[in-house]
Amino acid sequence: MAAATLSPADAERLSKLKSAVAELSQISENEKNGFINLVARSLSGEAQHVEWSKIATPTDEVVVPYDSLAPSPQDPSEIKNLLDKLAVLKLNGGLGTTMGCTGPKSVIEVRDGLTFLDLIVKQIENLNSKYGSNVPLLLMNSFNTHDDTLKIVEKYKSSNIEIHTFNQSQYPRLVVDDYLPLPSKGKTGKDGWYPPGHGDVFPSLLNSGKLNALLSEGKEYVFVANSDNLGAIVDLKILNHLVQKKNEYCMEVTPKTLADVKGGTLISYEGRVQLLEIAQVPNEHVNEFKSIEKFKIFNTNNLWVNLNAIKRLVEADALNMEIIPNPKEVDGVKVLQLETAAGAAIRFFDDAIGTNVPRSRFLPVKATSDLLLVQSDLYTLQVGSVIRNPARANPANPAIELGPEFKKVGDFLNRFKSIPSIVELDSLKVAGDVWFGAGVTLKGKVSIVAKAGEKLEIPDGAHIENKEINGPKDL
Repeated sequence: MAAATLSPADAERLSKLKSAVAELSQISENEKNGFINLVARSLSGEAQHVEWSKIATPTDEVVVPYDSLAPSPQDPSEIKNLLDKLAVLKLNGGLGTTMGCTGPKSVIEVRDGLTFLDLIVKQIENLNSKYGSNVPLLLMNSFNTHDDTLKIVEKYKSSNIEIHTFNQSQYPRLVVDDYLPLPSKGKTGKDGWYPPGHGDVFPSLLNSGKLNALLSEGKEYVFVANSDNLGAIVDLKILNHLVQKKNEYCMEVTPKTLADVKGGTLISYEGRVQLLEIAQVPNEHVNEFKSIEKFKIFNTNNLWVNLNAIKRLVEADALNMEIIPNPKEVDGVKVLQLETAAGAAIRFFDDAIGTNVPRSRFLPVKATSDLLLVQSDLYTLQVGSVIRNPARANPANPAIELGPEFKKVGDFLNRFKSIPSIVELDSLKVAGDVWFGAGVTLKGKVSIVAKAGEKLEIPDGAHIENKEINGPKDL
């Protein structure tokens, strides 16, 4: 622990915090220790910035082009052997609040009445049925999503897949003024606590007992991904490469577009591969970081990690990922959440690599504009996987900007009689009180902006190409 380098004032702060945390009955000893360790590291001012002059662009040995990975085996028995080394873990701690939903985000219906979770289960079920393998699915919940997820998982009881759930840590929010835990001031409800980011997946996997259970079943690798990334399906080629080359960690990266300029990127730094996040970049270099010429790739948060290596590093307390301070306000009280990210762990693993994957492996649904893409004719559904329509010539997806009237999933669905055809769409902007009829086709650059206080209805079967529409007369 970094307490040795604390100033007398910070050492006293930490001492008071320890006493207060010891009194919290809602969390385990592991959680108390993890939290105190995080705060101590934060107070000691561990260097968050990198020395810009030491950054090097990773070579193809470090960030391996997807096409140069060894081909995956074709023999079904070899594929079964490979899959039997694998577990899939989805990060399921997020709520659907930004899209106007209550409960876990993974139960939002994505396509054809199926939720994120339905699709994930279908994909893995299909693998297990096809190859006679036993790939289990683990869901890492937060205290926000745990109860709901347990109820939801019941419906998969008869499916050909083992589903395990476990919780990530629950840490108390820190009151900024005096560095004491919010729950010790009477805020003992959900508002007093926070889940400390997905970097917590590694200790939580061990503390929950799931890691040792997987190892005892002969599992060697876990594929970790966000539950809202529809592109994050099991890839035999990547798994085979890791098993052959004995890489302990692999991060999937993909080429940056202007939409991803803030995403973390992989660099070579002092002889190791490392994730560089925008928060670590000195202010004078932020524009350089955002440039897609210099930093051409970004982290998709699809991660493949060796289970024995996780056990070794967590038990040695060696995963000291960069701390991400996340300031919040609860009922007028300024609080701080200290978090970590799973991608930042890459520098602690041996023979860690990135692989530069096709963009199709990164299809997150963060807003209703993303929902419009995946529900449209731009994609089809095949055994739980969302497949891009080959009829679209442009490799990039259309840029879609929907106004606040479309922000909540319920409102979004009400405003479309059916999702328009967008295979030949370049960009779409919609603002104001706009309603879409059935069978609408949008092509090229389309802007539909209703005047304030006016309702604008796009009629059934409308064909709109390279047009700005502000009222019925423009149709």
